[in-house]
Amino acid sequence: MKASKKEFIAEAEELLEESQRLILEIQDTFLTGLNPDTINALFRSMHTLKGVSGLFGVHGITTLSHALETLMDEVRLGKIDLNQDVVQFLFRNLDILREMTDEVSKGNKEGDAEHYVKDIEAFRASQKGQAGTDSQISAIDESIMKVLSEYEEHRLKSNIREGRGIYLVKAAFSLDTFDTSLEALTSAVKAKGELISTLPTSDNVPEGSIGFNLMFGTTAQAEEMKKDLEFDIDTLVSPRIAARAPAQAHVEAEAEPQQQKQDTHLKSTSTTVRVDIEKLDRILNTVGELTLAKGAIKRIGTELLEHYGQNHLVYDIHKISQALERRLAELQDQVLEIRMVPIGQIFTRLAQVVRRYSREIGKNIDLVMYGEDTELDKYLAEEIVDPLMHLVRNSIDHGIEPAEDRKRKGKKETGTVILKAYQQGNHVIVELRDDGAGIDLVKVRKKAVEKGLLEAGSEPSEKEIIDCIFAPGFSTKDVVSEVSGRGVGMDVVKEKLSAMGGYAVVETKKDIGTVFMLTLPITLAIIKALIVRVGSERFAVPLTSMSETLIVEHKDLQTIEWKEVYYLRGEMLPMIRVSSFFNFEPTKSERSFAVVVGIGERKVGLLVDEMFGQSEIVIKSLGDYLKKLRGFAGAAEIGKHEVILVLDTESLIDDTVVKQRGISNV
Repeated sequence: MKASKKEFIAEAEELLEESQRLILEIQDTFLTGLNPDTINALFRSMHTLKGVSGLFGVHGITTLSHALETLMDEVRLGKIDLNQDVVQFLFRNLDILREMTDEVSKGNKEGDAEHYVKDIEAFRASQKGQAGTDSQISAIDESIMKVLSEYEEHRLKSNIREGRGIYLVKAAFSLDTFDTSLEALTSAVKAKGELISTLPTSDNVPEGSIGFNLMFGTTAQAEEMKKDLEFDIDTLVSPRIAARAPAQAHVEAEAEPQQQKQDTHLKSTSTTVRVDIEKLDRILNTVGELTLAKGAIKRIGTELLEHYGQNHLVYDIHKISQALERRLAELQDQVLEIRMVPIGQIFTRLAQVVRRYSREIGKNIDLVMYGEDTELDKYLAEEIVDPLMHLVRNSIDHGIEPAEDRKRKGKKETGTVILKAYQQGNHVIVELRDDGAGIDLVKVRKKAVEKGLLEAGSEPSEKEIIDCIFAPGFSTKDVVSEVSGRGVGMDVVKEKLSAMGGYAVVETKKDIGTVFMLTLPITLAIIKALIVRVGSERFAVPLTSMSETLIVEHKDLQTIEWKEVYYLRGEMLPMIRVSSFFNFEPTKSERSFAVVVGIGERKVGLLVDEMFGQSEIVIKSLGDYLKKLRGFAGAAEIGKHEVILVLDTESLIDDTVVKQRGISNV
């Protein structure tokens, strides 16, 4: 079963289960009085199921849930009395929806819903006209009745029919605190009865204040309400002894033990369990601590071997250490797999952004998505939403030309935005392409010179000019719109990606379009790292950012534009001395070890003094006080509870490959 279908089945079954609970609650409260919030909640469940099934293209369920939504809308508006007939009808249709969901889970067609819809329409017609009215409604001032919604008017009539008093609380609050004060008053009113409507008013409201009239129904007397609420209260309809509601009479008339129908669909077809991500984080933290304990057992075994040689005790510890290592690796993989979600969830949200902003600026945009099943850690998937949203908005506003311009250039009038995701090693690549005008390098360069990002007489490369768009406050837009133009967004993209250990590469061609390639690690949890020494300090370099290691003779290093490079397989590899980056005392040696990090044009060699091998580490944050410390991604514990710093290879790459003439890329 596809991940998208599993997601729909889980969502649909959760909504159906919630709907059943609400119908049972309605059935149980016939004698004690129906709760309008329960009826509204059932209406919303049907509305949500309609939307979810429509999103996933399950048309039969969409059609049936839409018909039931219409039925529930008429019930909540009082056009149809909620009685046992309605409840039993809802139960029957809920079973039909379950059967349809079951068919979808088996990979079958859900079936035609048209005859079920006709049954619902016939049932609605048979029930209409049964809801009564009350003459006391004429006692309410016409000016109040005019501003009530259809639903509020229905709830007002229902409260009068059930013998409740109708009161109007008149309150005025200071503009500084009106939100909290109104919330407190609303809670107090709801504790006494049903809040029907909250109406803003300007009558007799002091300057600097805002007034509200809260209409509510309750069986309490006016004197009691005035004492408890301590506000001016007008009595619109006095309470009387509650009459039996029609629904209650209907229940008593039919108060026979009902034959309980066997439900053949009690068993859920979904195998999905929704888990709070924080619970998974706690499990992962525990796995991380166990990983450290496993490392300690392995170290103790090695030390015992050195001291006592081969004996049965050392052999047992070695066996236990290996078994623990295998089981922990399995547990870690399983927990990480649970945390993985398809990036299609994010793409679906971005589709809504495209539709909204394209309408706002009057451009026709086609959104094409590929690789929706590509999986990413849940935390990273949520963190990437904002950067992608900023890029999508920029593509729509800056990239895609107006229809007239596209027609003049020989392009189709509708612009195209492509979202694509795929896995590459331990990374996930997310591409955003548009077929717009491309980045105007001349305009970007001019703005960059104005802001002091480039020198007026310099000859920057195309890459250096593009890098300027990621500077805080940078925008080529002359007019600020709701969509863009304030220079906020691209710097957020840079900041977010850096925090996740990712980066962006931008390619653009005039009148062809622009491509943003975002590279992200699959997960930020337990990772393998290479332990290295620089001077007297030890550091961890994540293996996810490494491609190879080298032994480099210092005499083979060359200098180009005051930067050291190494000739590696026909290409010049930029090198950086980690000791120089952190201002350590350099170790005098004829050669060094080089750790090659990065991908493609963003490769650099980190020169270190010694390498100690791999170790599994759990990266811990340096805290708010040190989070701005450049060059470090966090800290980790290894060996005999030794804490070492984890190198942030992205910041090192920025300073070596990208940082030229004062410009930083992502």
